[in-house]
Amino acid sequence: MTYHPKSDFMRVMIERGFLADCTDVQGLDDALNAGVVPAYIGYDATASSLHVGHLLNVMMLRWLQKTGHKPITLMGGGTTKVGDPSFRADERPLLTPDQIAANIAGMKQVFARYLDYGEGPTDALMLDNAEWLDGLNYLDFLRDVGRHFSVNRMLSFESVKSRLDREQSLSFLEFNYMILQAYDFMELHRRHGCLLQMGGSDQWGNIVNGIDLTRRILDDAVFGLTSPLLTTSDGRKMGKSQNGAVWLNADMLSPYEFWQFWRNTTDADVGRFLKLYTELPVAECDRLGALEGSEINEAKIILANEVTALLHGREAAETAQATAQEVFEHGGAGDDLPTATVTRQEAAEGVTVVQLIVRAGLAKSGKEAKRLIAEGGARLNDAPLDDAGMMVDAEQIAATVKLSAGRKRHALVKLAD
Repeated sequence: MTYHPKSDFMRVMIERGFLADCTDVQGLDDALNAGVVPAYIGYDATASSLHVGHLLNVMMLRWLQKTGHKPITLMGGGTTKVGDPSFRADERPLLTPDQIAANIAGMKQVFARYLDYGEGPTDALMLDNAEWLDGLNYLDFLRDVGRHFSVNRMLSFESVKSRLDREQSLSFLEFNYMILQAYDFMELHRRHGCLLQMGGSDQWGNIVNGIDLTRRILDDAVFGLTSPLLTTSDGRKMGKSQNGAVWLNADMLSPYEFWQFWRNTTDADVGRFLKLYTELPVAECDRLGALEGSEINEAKIILANEVTALLHGREAAETAQATAQEVFEHGGAGDDLPTATVTRQEAAEGVTVVQLIVRAGLAKSGKEAKRLIAEGGARLNDAPLDDAGMMVDAEQIAATVKLSAGRKRHALVKLAD
């Protein structure tokens, strides 16, 4: 039976493809219809920027606020000291408090683009779980909280089971993570009336633990909602490009490169990604996603523009599109392209084209760059490159060198100031 939600938020989640599972669809829908529902998603501070893999859940928080509810972004200043073992083959490297603080500061920049923070009833809150986790007394915690957890049940969760089935080590430190996350949910409910935890479907076990703990200790009902773990239609994990993670902070990935990532979306994914990552009406997303041939490229440009405008602003999206047009249609250099610099001393001595391709981020290694050249996929100033030993001199670099890998990836090489 198809569920027909009464609340705007659940309607958006279902219509746009955000909903994978919910612990109690009817109960949550009733709560959303009855008043403002505070809901949270947790983010461990393992890097100084969020990446595209986080964007689906950030959009869920944005829709939550747009439909009249209160988003909470919970920064894992405490849990980052432990590390989430979910579906990982190894233990996360441990970070220092200074590294964690710096990462949280970097991540905050992105949230401010999508959510309105403040003191109002539907204004977003940014909290840090170090506030309640750092001061825990271990013996009290074991007695008051640990006794509610069954090790047998914890071992049955897929995130733990998959690691043990592969006979990979799972430290006691990491095993504690799911207890801490459950405690977070209970504390957010106690302190801020939080009724809902959201996350990717890999977080289902952790979310259910929090609901169970809140019921056992506070005798209150709270809810969990998960989004699908996205893969692209060709089976790749969403958010990975040829050059690694697609970061959301502009100082880690330029708006042009971010725009280009979305412009390169596979045809079959366009309609789905428009629904998830833009605010265009669902009917328009379906119409654009159904286009074929050269027309689907126009839909991809709309996708790239809309997603980039949300993150970096409309002007940055228009600049990226203009740069792409200049590069692809007119063979220009495009000042907004990713840029690698060469010192005057390096340029005077001469730099191999292989070194420049690697430095520009168009290949991960010299071996990969040489293979690119051998297979005819590299160009210098739009002319085919066939000599991996070619040297590029100071005069050429002073005039700006444009390197290309295939038809879609370009970079500039300039002299450092």
